[in-house]
Amino acid sequence: MKNSCFDYDLLVIGAGSGGVRAARTAASLGARVAVVEDRYMGGTCVNVGCVPKKLYVYASEYGKGFTDAAGFGWSTENVQFDWPTLRDNKKTEISRLNRIYERLLDNAGATIIHGRARLHDSNVVDVDGQQVSAEKVLLATGTWPFIPPFTGHEHALSSNEIFDLDDFPDRLVVIGGGYIATEFAGIFNGLGSRVTQLYRGDLFMRGFDSDIRAFLAAEMLKTGVDLRFNANPQSIETSSDGLLVTLGNQATLKVDAVLAATGRRPNIEGLNLEITDIQYTKDGFIAVDKRFQTAEPWLYALGDLIGGPQLTPVALAQGTAFAHQHYGQGSQAPDLEYVPTAVFSQPNVGTVGHTEETARKMFGDVSIFKSEFKPMKHTLSGKDERSLMKLIVDASTNRVVGLHMVGPDAGEIVQGMAVAIQMGATKADFDRTIGIHPTAAEEFVTMREPVG
Repeated sequence: MKNSCFDYDLLVIGAGSGGVRAARTAASLGARVAVVEDRYMGGTCVNVGCVPKKLYVYASEYGKGFTDAAGFGWSTENVQFDWPTLRDNKKTEISRLNRIYERLLDNAGATIIHGRARLHDSNVVDVDGQQVSAEKVLLATGTWPFIPPFTGHEHALSSNEIFDLDDFPDRLVVIGGGYIATEFAGIFNGLGSRVTQLYRGDLFMRGFDSDIRAFLAAEMLKTGVDLRFNANPQSIETSSDGLLVTLGNQATLKVDAVLAATGRRPNIEGLNLEITDIQYTKDGFIAVDKRFQTAEPWLYALGDLIGGPQLTPVALAQGTAFAHQHYGQGSQAPDLEYVPTAVFSQPNVGTVGHTEETARKMFGDVSIFKSEFKPMKHTLSGKDERSLMKLIVDASTNRVVGLHMVGPDAGEIVQGMAVAIQMGATKADFDRTIGIHPTAAEEFVTMREPVG
């Protein structure tokens, strides 16, 4: 395994979830491994992604919880929110996680090199002027927020900066219709901002099931988020009391901050990939084979950088597979057909498998089961919030090929359901499963009559 011609067997560029998992696993299998990182340990997820986002989701849900509590007999007068407390406590927790990632690599025997990596030559990486060689170089640098150019776009924040604002924005515009934009709209609405979310299309959350998209929009409007579809910002200007956002129809919005959650692109700037023969997909991601090898024989890539579901668990699975493929007994690349995911919007979305649209194209004849209801909690809270659950069944095999939910704890519920979907559960399997009462999750095993 060891090749003495090189400083390392494997050099990983990027200490995010996928890179760290690949490095740790490869080191445990006997490889000489180094990891180069110039920013923060843990990558996007730990520092400016899923971890701080989920902490902020928790914070934002307390506001609704205090209101809901009144119907259950609780008095919650004079409740106040302090942004600096949340922001600074988050920073402390992220610092703790950064140290944990360093210890994980140290304990595995991997070398950490702090600095900016740049490809120098075949099998050679330059780290701030020092050349390091490796038999295999693995790119795991993830993606980076992209803000399209328009007049005043420099005044917009990306999802990297929104966590650490000095002052809480009482008025916030969120540009974008993906899950990041939708989650932050819910977060800041829950914390007390007056939030307007702008999306250029007819309906946000493209790629999700159409029923889920429409239902979520209706529920978010109930919470107070000002959703505006077919709306594009034309310019952002500074003003005496904040920012002035002008839309395509010449309507204007006076706000304190603008978040542009308008997509992410491969984080490859400065890597000097021009010296290689790597190829890109039509969407601009790095093209790899089933062993994560690029068109350059010594260069590999995984995680968000190669497209597909941009999810931490997917990067982790790919990191594990890569290490076993190259330093262990072999492993298949992870199966990504039935990958569960959650959107921590308010209310939450959980989904696994095919949308109704993709299922009809792939399987032809499908049966649709749906249940819409008011969660039991809100019979006393008085809130007009509803949940939606949906099953999509391949009529020829009776297999459940899609499962979708909008409602409280959707992510927690769908994670368990994903095991059944991955194993090929049929609608008959769901039907003979006894539900847990009273729970929302039992709806998935009590839907009997198809609606389409």
